[in-house]
Amino acid sequence: MTTAMTWMSGKLRVIQGDITTLEMDAIVNAANHSLMGGGGVDGAIHRAAGAELKTACQALRREQWPDGLPDGEVALTPGFNLPARHVIHTVGPVYAKTIDKSELLANCYRKSLALAEQQGLHTIAFPAISTGVYGYPFDQACDIVIRVMAEKLPHSALTVTLCFFSQKDMEAFRHVASRLGYQRDR
Repeated sequence: MTTAMTWMSGKLRVIQGDITTLEMDAIVNAANHSLMGGGGVDGAIHRAAGAELKTACQALRREQWPDGLPDGEVALTPGFNLPARHVIHTVGPVYAKTIDKSELLANCYRKSLALAEQQGLHTIAFPAISTGVYGYPFDQACDIVIRVMAEKLPHSALTVTLCFFSQKDMEAFRHVASRLGYQRDR
């Protein structure tokens, strides 16, 4: 993991690393509608958490989301074998040039933050939601994330970590934040 960069008076930390290794109150899973695991971050979280996570997700499907978790919604499970105590599952939108899905992506972050606060959590880590196989352009997704964090963090007791898998993505986030006028804490 590289040195963390911080913004917003230390409430937003940006790192490059493996989200499954972070000791947090909650990590966010970029889940698919089925909640049964998949590729990328979703698959890594399911593998690291162990089989109990799949069982908990099956219960969520039976009891709360029989048709699958919709885009922009959230669900909570324990972290099981993860260092994080909880996993907040959210489904990011698949990018489409002809349909504005920015509010759905923003809701992934907003609703995850709201759920963490409702649960009395203090630390939460997010991956880059929808920027992998779902095709959301990274710069546009970063713009949405920064705006949501700027809207929510000043009024929150949460400390947020954005955990990017690659150094390139972490640096790209820094550039988008600078372009929007957000300076790193010194």
